[in-house]
Amino acid sequence: MASNWKVEMNGEKPTEEQARDAVRTLLRWAGDDPEREGLLDTPDRVVRAYGDWFGGYEQDPVDFLARTFEEVEGYDEMIVLRDITFESHCEHHMAPIIGHAHVGYLPTNKVVGISKLARVVDAFARRFQVQEKLTAQIASCIQEVLKPKGVGVVIEASHQCMSTRGVHKTGVSMVTSQMLGAFRDDARTRAEFLTNVGRARLG
Repeated sequence: MASNWKVEMNGEKPTEEQARDAVRTLLRWAGDDPEREGLLDTPDRVVRAYGDWFGGYEQDPVDFLARTFEEVEGYDEMIVLRDITFESHCEHHMAPIIGHAHVGYLPTNKVVGISKLARVVDAFARRFQVQEKLTAQIASCIQEVLKPKGVGVVIEASHQCMSTRGVHKTGVSMVTSQMLGAFRDDARTRAEFLTNVGRARLG
């Protein structure tokens, strides 16, 4: 299956040394000396951290959903995975987004291993994101690949672009949801999902 979820980059990817030079430039711009002892290894650490934080660009979420199971004795009720923790980064300020996702789907004739749902969340989260887009991408990918009767995704997260800069409001979380298929069309299905994830008031 061809995937729409891999990000194609325009131009050649910079080398690690170019990335380290960019970190040194930012350190100088901030007013510090990248040659002082405490900062000498910082560019290398930052590049390695970025490789971890943004590993989602090297992953295709479709791959995680490719292996499914049909021997489920006709099970066709809702499957919900709650409290999937994730770390992402705001694409506007490159500041962390920390939260958890709740994912549910109503299978047709196949299911996927639950760890794969968590991997789909991580693959999209470990990119520069806005929460609304992250929510929609997770739901659309599951719907496109598994073709269930419906999908529901709820994400709750705190944004350090708001808590550590700008308005400096701490303790604030943002909630987004995306409902597809039966989760959108059937109020009872939607209510069951939201109750299962403890967000009944969104219904």
